[in-house]
Amino acid sequence: MLKDERVVAGLACSEVLADLSRLLDGELPEAEASRLAGHVAGCDVCERFGRRFAGVIRDLRDGLGEPEPLEEAVAERLRARISGL
Repeated sequence: MLKDERVVAGLACSEVLADLSRLLDGELPEAEASRLAGHVAGCDVCERFGRRFAGVIRDLRDGLGEPEPLEEAVAERLRARISGL
């Protein structure tokens, strides 16, 4: 539980923070994204943090650019290692 955590639009701040990356990446279903956006719109703490976090992510993506594609052999080795975990 976060210090001074609030519940806005049915979500606690900690729930919003847990899914903020997925929200920025467009990975959340529309209904979940809408709930998170509703919380952020009504919570000044999450709005400030979310704005800063989004700015950092945007700057990183701009600075790093698009990653080079992996060679297929490297990708296969990674998949094999991951599946063996």
